Amino acid sequence: MKPEPFAIHAEQAMLDELGRRLQATRWADDIANDDWSSGTNASYLRELADYWLNHFDWRAQERTINAYPHFRILLDGMPIHFIHQKGVGDHAMPLILTHGWPWTFWDFAKVIGPLTDPAAHGGDPADAFDVIVPSLPGFGYSSPLRQSGVDARVTADRWRKLMVEILGYPRFAAHGGDWGAFVTAQLGHKYPGDVLGIHMIGGAPLDCFGKPLPDASSYAVDEAGWHAKTQAFFATESGYSAEQSTKPQSLAYGLHDSPVGLAAWLVEKRRGWSDCDGDIARRFTKDELLTSIMIYWLTGTIGTSARYYYENRKAGWQPSHDGTRMVDVPTGCLKLEADVCHWPRSLMEANFNLQRWTRSAEGGHFAPAEVPDLVIAEIRDFFRPLRRTQQEDQ
Repeated sequence: MKPEPFAIHAEQAMLDELGRRLQATRWADDIANDDWSSGTNASYLRELADYWLNHFDWRAQERTINAYPHFRILLDGMPIHFIHQKGVGDHAMPLILTHGWPWTFWDFAKVIGPLTDPAAHGGDPADAFDVIVPSLPGFGYSSPLRQSGVDARVTADRWRKLMVEILGYPRFAAHGGDWGAFVTAQLGHKYPGDVLGIHMIGGAPLDCFGKPLPDASSYAVDEAGWHAKTQAFFATESGYSAEQSTKPQSLAYGLHDSPVGLAAWLVEKRRGWSDCDGDIARRFTKDELLTSIMIYWLTGTIGTSARYYYENRKAGWQPSHDGTRMVDVPTGCLKLEADVCHWPRSLMEANFNLQRWTRSAEGGHFAPAEVPDLVIAEIRDFFRPLRRTQQEDQ
């Protein structure tokens, strides 16, 4: 179980086939959908597909991605890909960053440099991190995944093994969003002796999927609107989750076969869940959107990434200890008003050792890609008081 250096590279035959499939797209009609209310708008999708076919340069994206050191390892028979960028200086804090769906590891691209080499980006050299960015099992280059039962709890077990047993860090910090927040919270819950602290974008109690949504009385006066927004999201925007949680394989065949179908499925979420007010170009360039889509396409992982929902629903969550709180390690949360749903501070304080709670009017569900400077500042500020503990370990 030794990590092997790895480079992102697509065979030219795969790129040629992609071009043929894009040219042969059988376009569906789109009726009264200028506002995207029934799904991805056809005019936008045609424009994106044209750019994909005639202007997008995957080789340029490969070169940019490969500027970071990539590795692959088999952990208990499970292929895991990760970036491991060492921090500058002798006291860099090890930090694992975990993405969600429909993210990829590359959603953290804008934060890696400033976190590992803060002085080169106008920061304090004392805030340096060793940054580890894995792809979730069955996502991107952590593939092919041919094991069942791989959920957030299993992922957290693998992340702890990677950090402590493989990379040799006695203790480490963790941050994540979406599914990455659940993996991060599980690390703090199950491995408090190994985890210095956790920081999440949004965040929720680990057992939230087995309970009703928070009622209105749980929200503070200054959280007005969060209850209605959370209720509306699960009532009108969570169809993708219902399908991926119950019949992901049926969905996989079409999205695995059609690049335009895959783009429609993923771009809708980028537009709907980001802080863009319906103008997706406000937050993501076409190159950024297509690079994310290409990672799913080239690795053939839309099916196994969707299955992550199925496995988590099927397994549920079971505690690893009987502590009074789910997570006793220091916890920080970054709450973005434009995110898709919100658990109230009262429930987070009841379940986590909550030491930082930051609210931002800017930024949405894909915060590291949308508002990287905010995420960088939050991570630096939250973990700064915990560095003494890490240095004592050294």
